[in-house]
Amino acid sequence: MDTPLVSIITPCYNSEKYIQETIHSVQQQTFTNWEQIVVDDGSADSSVKLIKALQALDPRIRLISLKENHGAAYCRNLATQHAQGRYIAFLDSDDLWHHEKLTKQLGFMQERSCYVSYTNYLHINEEGNSLKKRILARPKLTYKKQLYNNYIGNLTGIYDKEKLGLVFSPDIKKRQDWAVWLEAIKRSQKPAIGLQQDLAYYRIRKNSISSDKLALVKYNFRFYHNHLQFSYIKSMKCLLLFFWEYFLVRTKYIQQLK
Repeated sequence: MDTPLVSIITPCYNSEKYIQETIHSVQQQTFTNWEQIVVDDGSADSSVKLIKALQALDPRIRLISLKENHGAAYCRNLATQHAQGRYIAFLDSDDLWHHEKLTKQLGFMQERSCYVSYTNYLHINEEGNSLKKRILARPKLTYKKQLYNNYIGNLTGIYDKEKLGLVFSPDIKKRQDWAVWLEAIKRSQKPAIGLQQDLAYYRIRKNSISSDKLALVKYNFRFYHNHLQFSYIKSMKCLLLFFWEYFLVRTKYIQQLK
């Protein structure tokens, strides 16, 4: 397997409880040619101090510290602008990776000549304990399928910058990752490929911005109407198709574990 540089994008805001474990999960990767660009979004806790301590021991960790809070999309875009790697990956400041994620996923992409890939991931709670829930990666994901539901867990996705260029988050409050992966698939002109192995851990936190799924419905409509510039009628049609996909199709890719 080739060993090109991977740029890992990590926005951080008041994550002193988790940021060390998140960075450690990157440092423990069996694939070692990476840079982790952490953008601290004006944290008021000890996040920056903890990141600097790790950075002092590992130059692959790069910190950009903002004085004011700008939001996750701004931070991801800023880190993307500074990314030097061929491959772009994302890991939020409270999530974790399996130690073989990069090795397995990059090998998979090179074997399949794939420009966009993603994997299974597991849910954990705030303490890092399993919630006995697995989100399966669809084996293949077309632009049309992604249009009606975000099937890519952001913490699992990787795209090839050399083939697609840099893909930036739109300046919207929610559904930013959906927009990024939809655009990446569009640029690739072929489906994204899913690796069905458990290679990441998504932390479910109380009162998180993504925890209330019903509250996100209005943002789905805005995603279609405002971001993609679809007409009102087309946006409503897409929203109905989203409901179909989310409640009747996507459930096939959610497993409750024993």
